[in-house]
Amino acid sequence: FKSGSSRITRSKKGTAKTTWKAIDAEIKAKLRGLGGKKLVVLTSSILSPSSQAVINDFKQTYNAEQVVYEAISTSGIRLANERSFGKKVVPSYDFAKAEVIVGFDCDFLGTWVSPIEFTKQYIKNRKVSVESPKMSKHWQFESRVTLAGGKADKRFTIKPSEEGIAVLALHDALKGGGGNKLSNANAQKAITKAALELKQHQGKSLVVSGSNDANVQQVVNAINEMLGNYGQTIDLKTPYRIAQGDDKAMHTLVNNMNAGNVGGLIVFNVNPSYNYFDAAKFNSGLKKVGVTISFNDRIDETAAAGITYLCPDNHYLESWGDVEPKTGYYGLIQPTIAPLFDTRSAEESLLVWANKGGNYYDYVKAFWQQNIFPKQKKHSSFQAFWDSA
Repeated sequence: FKSGSSRITRSKKGTAKTTWKAIDAEIKAKLRGLGGKKLVVLTSSILSPSSQAVINDFKQTYNAEQVVYEAISTSGIRLANERSFGKKVVPSYDFAKAEVIVGFDCDFLGTWVSPIEFTKQYIKNRKVSVESPKMSKHWQFESRVTLAGGKADKRFTIKPSEEGIAVLALHDALKGGGGNKLSNANAQKAITKAALELKQHQGKSLVVSGSNDANVQQVVNAINEMLGNYGQTIDLKTPYRIAQGDDKAMHTLVNNMNAGNVGGLIVFNVNPSYNYFDAAKFNSGLKKVGVTISFNDRIDETAAAGITYLCPDNHYLESWGDVEPKTGYYGLIQPTIAPLFDTRSAEESLLVWANKGGNYYDYVKAFWQQNIFPKQKKHSSFQAFWDSA
């Protein structure tokens, strides 16, 4: 099978075209008759606060669950921060405030968390001039060539199996101890030198790791806490919303699907049949779910693996919406064209099925009036604020 590259132009049941009125009536009846089995909305990270509010309304109506899945996961960072600080988040990082940076297999200039933002921050301290004669120092320990490694002042190769040992070696060096040794002697010596420089720049340094192992990330947390970097180069109060994936929840969902405990599954902007590490197990479980719905606008691998109802979402250029990529930073999404085909926003579908109306534009506007307008001080009337935004 070759997944479709062209858009779905209208709703379908299996391979047969249908109408939104017919599919809405059938889906609502099916969702009310799951017989006590779980109904799960499987999504990517939802950056839209209005979209998340719609999902929450739908969950409340049907007592459903939401599972957030990301093919490239940062679940280890979130879990480590929950253990260390009671906050299951990916914090903000500010490389512009860091005079010494140590990275462990972390391509923060290429692929990690928010590389465009980090690149803009990073270059501020990498340009030497009469006004700014000092340059930040960047140490990189990695097992593969990355953009961040290519820009580092000092780069050392470590085995993939020794990333955790390297992080522990830095932790021990900062505490004045030893015990964790790398097989690369030069890298081990560099860890000791990097620790000395970090000590000299407490509160003005940053240690990051690309590992998805929560245990490794906990040690990284301990290092940054030891150096006084929280509240300086790391901000737990303004976390990112772009990395909400939960590996454990996804693993549990796949097991429940295979055990026959999931009665309904709604797929929203994810394609696990293509990029989940055990796609075969996901596909076998999908066949045991009674009601399967996809909002994806292509007949992708997941749709082809056993989705019954195809309810294509609008293209983002055809959509109203909003976005909050980092806590407290909001933006609006406005359509540039009318929908080309007989598609409908996923949020509108959820609103219809939850009997909450069906106009998503009105929903977004009402959400902003209730939740975002009170936080601003520039405009006295909501309409003026809305028009300005």
